[in-house]
Amino acid sequence: MTDTKTKCGVVAVLGAPNAGKSTLVNQLVGQKVAITSAKAQTTRARMMGVALHHGDDAETQMILVDTPGIFAPKRRLDRAMVSAAWEGAEAADAVLLLVDPVKQRRHELEPLIEQIAQRPERKILVLNKVDVAKKEPLLALAQELTGKVDFAEVYFVSALTGDGVPEMKDALAGMMPEGPWMYPEDQVSDASERLLATEITREQLYRQLHEELPYDSAVRPEKYIERPDGSVEIHQQIVVMRDNQRAIVLGKGGSRIKAIGEAARKELSEMLGQKVHLFLHVKTDERWSEDKEMFEEMGLDWKS
Repeated sequence: MTDTKTKCGVVAVLGAPNAGKSTLVNQLVGQKVAITSAKAQTTRARMMGVALHHGDDAETQMILVDTPGIFAPKRRLDRAMVSAAWEGAEAADAVLLLVDPVKQRRHELEPLIEQIAQRPERKILVLNKVDVAKKEPLLALAQELTGKVDFAEVYFVSALTGDGVPEMKDALAGMMPEGPWMYPEDQVSDASERLLATEITREQLYRQLHEELPYDSAVRPEKYIERPDGSVEIHQQIVVMRDNQRAIVLGKGGSRIKAIGEAARKELSEMLGQKVHLFLHVKTDERWSEDKEMFEEMGLDWKS
């Protein structure tokens, strides 16, 4: 990297819940950093990915702020998520609005369009799911949205297959300012491993119990111990609001929590490249969503 210049900048990834933001961030980074779940509003912490772009004239590092979906905030938790999303966009060199043309979620997209229109950053419109969306409505939607917001560029991609993503990544890299890299090359995510570990457990929790368990649950990191043999010991607490939810998470004879733990442990050991010993236990705390400390553990601002 001696002859080529370095560039570094922040890209805020915005969109209605479930537009495919986490999947897109994973495509740009080239490995899994943001959790992807079929349930909306799962990205609670500001998980970031660091995408590298090796161009002819510059080596670019893009800090991707995977913002929580911006929706009408009701509870304190929701308000904290919304303010985290806008905070992520404030310091950005580019704002990327990802839209799912199939499930447009207009009630969530419209306020986003209104707010983004007022912002000074360079804005990019990315229409997702080109692999399944019909062409005419897709182009009509692009035309309608560009009429409302001054987008610098429009891209049609599939976050799932990666179609169209390299071209969009080139464009984003071109928008980044010159400057030193913020992270070493091998550090693709600034989310601490212990936070990443809780996200993976939470993803399994939703994946296996998505019908039975509402959003009234959290996963807290307790201990993260590097063992002398090179393996890592991770202790986590699953917090739910009611005893009947605790019973659901545990399952008959502890079968459900065992399955959740096994799937999370397998994924973690693949991601961390080391053997993982994962210990989970479930606690009922009906007031957890009003707990300041828990918010801070999830990277959110209590005051919002």
